[in-house]
Amino acid sequence: MRIGYARVSRGDHQDLTAQLESLQAAGCEKIFQEERSGSDATRPELARAIASLGDGDVLVVWKLDRLSRSLRDLLFTLEAINAAGAGFLSLTNAIDTTTAMGRLTMQIVGAFAEFEREMIRDRTMHGLETARRAGVIVGRKPKLKPSQKVEVIRMIEEGRATTMHAASVFNVSKATIKRVLQAHRAQAA
Repeated sequence: MRIGYARVSRGDHQDLTAQLESLQAAGCEKIFQEERSGSDATRPELARAIASLGDGDVLVVWKLDRLSRSLRDLLFTLEAINAAGAGFLSLTNAIDTTTAMGRLTMQIVGAFAEFEREMIRDRTMHGLETARRAGVIVGRKPKLKPSQKVEVIRMIEEGRATTMHAASVFNVSKATIKRVLQAHRAQAA
């Protein structure tokens, strides 16, 4: 069965008519439609369309950008469609994963996306290492100042506070207090 999905962005005064006509002409028996930005992660009608897919079904869209705005999101969506045992067809982009050529095209797109993710990761790691060598402290700011850490250790070791009480006094989590104590004990050992 062919299942259609049509989307327009909210507030753009766009009309679904052209998409709906194309999807009906392509033989879609069910058509899910919504008015929502493609960059919006929550697209309930798309989720319903994918959930309705069965083995051998095909999700049909008028144009690829109706399904997703980012390559990463597109690949996740196509994985979900594939996991349902279904295919994907974009009417205006000539992408049809029910054919060998369509599957090859999507695999090439996926390979480029994976390469791009690796390049971003490598640049990020290189930037972090360069910053560390320059003396920049990388990561989240510590929740407690060094003097507060000393006070936490003193309070707990002298029996004046429990980890829960110290956490409430310094307005941090119990886990933060435990990490301070673990670091102190490791340093003392």
